[in-house]
Amino acid sequence: AGGTAVTITGSGFARATLVRFGSVPAASFTVVSDEKITAVSPPGAGTVDVTVTAARGTSPVGRSDRYTYR
Repeated sequence: AGGTAVTITGSGFARATLVRFGSVPAASFTVVSDEKITAVSPPGAGTVDVTVTAARGTSPVGRSDRYTYR
């Protein structure tokens, strides 16, 4: 169904401009700190890569950057 609030941790998030779940932008997101963002997943289901775009570029995607939702 989507619409789930999730916490994304990493670094360099203070100037985040976009959070994507796969190719779909997050329904909304809030920068909590340079290391944490809360985001609302878009409707749908599946396993996707989560990326954060900020002034320093787009976050690299690794195994821990995958999000599964139903």
